[in-house]
Amino acid sequence: MNAEGRRLLIISAGMGAGHDAVAAELARRLARLGADVQVVDVLHLLPLRLGRLLRGSYHWMIRRAPWLYEVIYRVFFVAKRAPTVSPLTALAGSRLLRLVARRPPDEVISTFHVAAQVAGALRRRGRLAATSTVLVTDFAVHRLWLHPGNDRYLCPNPATVPRIAALTGRPVSAHAPVVRPAFLGHGGRTGGRTGAEVRARIGAAPEDRLVLISSGSWGVGDIAETARIVARSGRYVPVVLCGRNAGLRRRLTGVPAGLVLGWQEDMPALMAQAHALVDNGAGLTCEEAFAAGLPVVSYRPIPGHGRDGALAMARAEVTVHAPDAAALVRALDQLGDVRRRERLVGRASALFHAEPAEAVLLSAPLPR
Repeated sequence: MNAEGRRLLIISAGMGAGHDAVAAELARRLARLGADVQVVDVLHLLPLRLGRLLRGSYHWMIRRAPWLYEVIYRVFFVAKRAPTVSPLTALAGSRLLRLVARRPPDEVISTFHVAAQVAGALRRRGRLAATSTVLVTDFAVHRLWLHPGNDRYLCPNPATVPRIAALTGRPVSAHAPVVRPAFLGHGGRTGGRTGAEVRARIGAAPEDRLVLISSGSWGVGDIAETARIVARSGRYVPVVLCGRNAGLRRRLTGVPAGLVLGWQEDMPALMAQAHALVDNGAGLTCEEAFAAGLPVVSYRPIPGHGRDGALAMARAEVTVHAPDAAALVRALDQLGDVRRRERLVGRASALFHAEPAEAVLLSAPLPR
């Protein structure tokens, strides 16, 4: 597999950390194979600081008015009569054309739905000469990922392949989730540190059964209540991951709801010490846990794509979805059963039996 001479443009979006992390890891892999890779943020292609406004609005809704985002998502992203084209498409198109004119790529790869819309619209009108590939990062796929102008689609959830193919009429391939190599098959390795050293760093005792509680890079959702539920069981010590939300970390520090951490650079080491991950985003952190062999329980997912993604993961039987507090504790208890745990971890690990995304990109002929 060789990408020598291939010039690739990856378009991501700084909406949380997941899309950018996938784009960065994919770029690293492709560059290692010889490709000339450029990564840009689609929000920077929007004029009049609209990208900053879009990001800020979404951030505010997820944190302060999740019900509003749920309404927007249901009406504009998944309803049967939802628009098939984002109104932002035309606004970013001209800047993307200027970008590709300066550095013409062989292929444009989108890891965010607005990017997929922009590239697909230009491709359909014959204004983008490069092949346009969409690498879906969500486990559940909404309409705005699926512009028929794109040439092909890659997705981490094999169950979505028929739907994407039916709605776009384009080739679709499943690929292994794109996560950093440090997560894959860690087998308990902790980046050169012993388990005792990792636990000492976060203030956990050797006998603590640690449950990671993830709230994404933005620290969203009512994770304080989730931590209290886990702590009240008396059997687990919650480790609350506040992401880059320093305010949340300050509010939770000192509250009797477990250990409270900020952004973690070495999540593989932390996952190696945990009993389970309780997640509310159904995003990249779940896929990292799948790679690391850590069972995932979804609880009180964020609205919109978060809830749909959590339910899709549960249907695929790669996670357990807990609809209430009692179910959450019960799910954690059941993961103490070796056979149950191995079945769940095995199904999640099987996602990585698919070809890596870079192999799919480079082995298939470029559609024309």
